Amino acid sequence: MEIEIKIPHVGESIQEAVLVEWYKQDGDRVQKDEPLFVIETDKVTLEIVAEADGVLKVLVPAGATIAIGAVVGAIVAEAAAAEFAPPAPPEAPVEAVPEAAPEELPPVPAPAAPAMEETTPPQVRPILPPSVRRMVAEKNLDITAVTGTGPGNRITKGDVLLYLEQMQAAVVPQQPLPSVSREPSVFRPEISPAAILPKGEEITRKPMSPMRRRIASRLLEARRNTAMLTTFNEIDMSRTISIRARFKEDFKKKHGVSLGFMSFFIKASVEALKEFPEINAYIEGDEIVYHHYYNIGIAIGTSRGLVVPVIRKAENLSSAQLEQAIVDYVEKIKTNRLELADMVDGTFTITNGGVFGSLLSTPILNTPQSGILGMHKIEKRPVVIDDQVQVRPMMYVALSYDHRIVDGREAVTFLVKIKEHIENPERIIMEI
Repeated sequence: MEIEIKIPHVGESIQEAVLVEWYKQDGDRVQKDEPLFVIETDKVTLEIVAEADGVLKVLVPAGATIAIGAVVGAIVAEAAAAEFAPPAPPEAPVEAVPEAAPEELPPVPAPAAPAMEETTPPQVRPILPPSVRRMVAEKNLDITAVTGTGPGNRITKGDVLLYLEQMQAAVVPQQPLPSVSREPSVFRPEISPAAILPKGEEITRKPMSPMRRRIASRLLEARRNTAMLTTFNEIDMSRTISIRARFKEDFKKKHGVSLGFMSFFIKASVEALKEFPEINAYIEGDEIVYHHYYNIGIAIGTSRGLVVPVIRKAENLSSAQLEQAIVDYVEKIKTNRLELADMVDGTFTITNGGVFGSLLSTPILNTPQSGILGMHKIEKRPVVIDDQVQVRPMMYVALSYDHRIVDGREAVTFLVKIKEHIENPERIIMEI
């Protein structure tokens, strides 16, 4: 019995996807719920898992663009996979032929070792974590050459890194040998480029992924179709940092999740949006659509591009629930489980460039939304407080808004409200 592997339906507007990578090869044994391959559309990246135990048949190679619903492979279920067992016995008679020659009698026990080696990879591969699989694929490594040190001889990321170091160590000692008779400045620079790129190869062309094309399209759309303007302010983070430091341990023990700054900014944004409903609305044709709920999108950077999962009805969630929602989304992104439904219906977006070290930037609107708040790096700076210069942990914040629907006065006052709530977190707690 064969179970077809199809590209799943991931959204009404998505008609095709790119099969980015197969985690398994044709003929490999797979287990139910084991990741088989990853697809990428213009909006999401998803891992597709096996629906049953069996043997994999690959019908479409990696890198191909296929239509939603297309068959890319099949799994020969366990009942039918038993038909693959007979090919093993024929190898025994072939090995039994040399038994007539006395000189080849000693190697007879040797097949037991290869037989064990052939059964080992199928047991190790299924338990490779995604980070190890990606590293192996990027470096084009032979996984059978890596020695596992984890439980049950499992291969960990550290094992792969150690293997790469050993490979480099084996190459490096060969490079200094000619340098004894030649100048290092002349000899060494010629080795590494030649080992990496063919001679004369100075550029690399790579087609844009569907997601990257979509991101580029959305950014240009925001520039062309909105009257985008940005206003800035700065926030003294002293009180928020103090409260977080005082309660983070108890918070973690009680709720099982760390207390971050994002939950403070989400709550501050919700309170400010209640006062300025235009920033929580958007233009549709000749009408303004106001939302009486607050679906806050959180921009998260990934290796394939920026995604914005949405925390729905944020006004009804506690700080712990907000932090847990963010953690859950990050985990879904890491394991390629983020769905299209996770990224729609947002009414306002928050992006934190500070985690990458950004001191100040101008965020671009996530259309059709009318506002996006940009957080930045916390940095100690001298500020004047009560006519005295003090050193305080300061953060620049930026609000980009659609000037067609939001006036400058509302935008500036909105950002001032954010500043007041963060500098006095008690206002959020007391809902004042």
